[in-house]
Amino acid sequence: MSFISIFNDVLGPVMRGPSSSHTAGSYNIARIIKLITDKHIRTATFKFDPSGSYAPTYKILGVDKAFATGLLGLSLLDNNFHNSLSICSENKIQLDFIIGQIPGNHHPNTSLIDIIYNDGESLSITAESIGGGGINIKKINTWDVSINGLEPQIFIELKKENQKNVSDLMKLIDNPSVNITKSKDLILLQFAENNAISEKHIKTIKEFDQNIKIWPIRSVFFKIRGNELFSNSEEMIKISSDYNNSLGNAGMHYEMEILRITENQARQEMQKRLNIMVDSVDMGLDDNNVSMSLTNPSANKILDSEKKDRLAIGGIHTRAAARAMATMHIDNSMGVVCAAPTGGSAGVIPGIITTLIEEKKIDKKKAIEILFAASAIGAIIAKRATFSAEIAGCQVEIGASGAMAAAAVVEYAGGNAQNAVDAAAIALQNTMGSVCDPVQGGCEIPCHTRNALATSNAFICADLILGGYHNLIPLDETIDAMLEVGKAMPADLRCTARGGIAMSPSAIALKTNNHSNR
Repeated sequence: MSFISIFNDVLGPVMRGPSSSHTAGSYNIARIIKLITDKHIRTATFKFDPSGSYAPTYKILGVDKAFATGLLGLSLLDNNFHNSLSICSENKIQLDFIIGQIPGNHHPNTSLIDIIYNDGESLSITAESIGGGGINIKKINTWDVSINGLEPQIFIELKKENQKNVSDLMKLIDNPSVNITKSKDLILLQFAENNAISEKHIKTIKEFDQNIKIWPIRSVFFKIRGNELFSNSEEMIKISSDYNNSLGNAGMHYEMEILRITENQARQEMQKRLNIMVDSVDMGLDDNNVSMSLTNPSANKILDSEKKDRLAIGGIHTRAAARAMATMHIDNSMGVVCAAPTGGSAGVIPGIITTLIEEKKIDKKKAIEILFAASAIGAIIAKRATFSAEIAGCQVEIGASGAMAAAAVVEYAGGNAQNAVDAAAIALQNTMGSVCDPVQGGCEIPCHTRNALATSNAFICADLILGGYHNLIPLDETIDAMLEVGKAMPADLRCTARGGIAMSPSAIALKTNNHSNR
């Protein structure tokens, strides 16, 4: 059973933009490959299916740089990210990115990765980036596997003729959980360990049989140690009664339970994300920090115009929208942001929370609780649906962030968990069917203005519910309907840049800015 963690899957990862599935997910796949062995990689070939999302977008969304950064063993936040392709070349690592058919029925963000090491050994990986930085490695060489980066594991391949050694080999690892798979000539042992993989175990196994192939898998996310407090909105509302009817407190205790961490640890980790959000807004309001591919920075201009009463209406909604766009400026400059819940929707929650901090003077403690309230809604969406626009369109990215933001505003205003859930539901109901049609494959147009509108809309949805509107379609049913609508969309309207406004003549004719860091 797949459990959803707020820090792994909802408000996270802390990443480099522009796209959590393309940038963070690709990096996480490459990082796992890098950690399998300390052998030097001679060549790495990445194949993307022409019908998928990677093929038309991998350059503008930094997929190539993300894979390169991971293979180099660097942090995704390292400034060398921008030079990672040339650093690979300097280190005699040849990278090739090709478009070609990948047999089978795959997720749109699937890559077939073929590695050749200096000693001539090869490794083939089929991997999916499933949205929000999450991954699934589904094949190692010829073996079907399922690796999500949450649990440390060891995969060991040995020849069938050495089957008598299997029982002896199993004794080398303390208290393992082992799964044995057999093919015509080979045996694959999969050991799942409760603790971090022991280097001593790996060394002992290598000494046991020089012909054994061993693939140690390290975790790249927070380890799931407990259980979910709730898995649907009804359970969430009921449990919130134990926490003063606050969705924020319920969300915080949810994460405390699933990761088995203390309240202080949960607050500290959320504070890190809050700091990233505040920094991304501040940086995005300084045009000197912005280097986008298609558009020029505008967030600071909008705020300045609003301050000087040059707009039609203005107000807190517009100021929050501009701050959301500021984060998207940084996201699309391949700067550091917090996926909320994805890179393409990274502006909405920062727009809300920084506005509440600056204009409503909420303190750090309250800001953290508001972020947990937003995250609780995101956890339900992730559980019942997806954050991948490649699967269900923009409604599950910016639409999801708008629903999370509506709940955040309710939490700020002192509404109860039922109010927050209803505000999230009507936010989703009004983004139902939103397509993902990124112009030239990036997260700039129409993502900037969609983030802005979702931010502004969050205030309205909260006010409608707190003012007396009675929502009759529950959040869970709304999420289910949203997923079905998304799956019914043609692939051209799901993040492939082959439909919608992405195919308008003006969109196709747009020229890349000379100052872009692409």
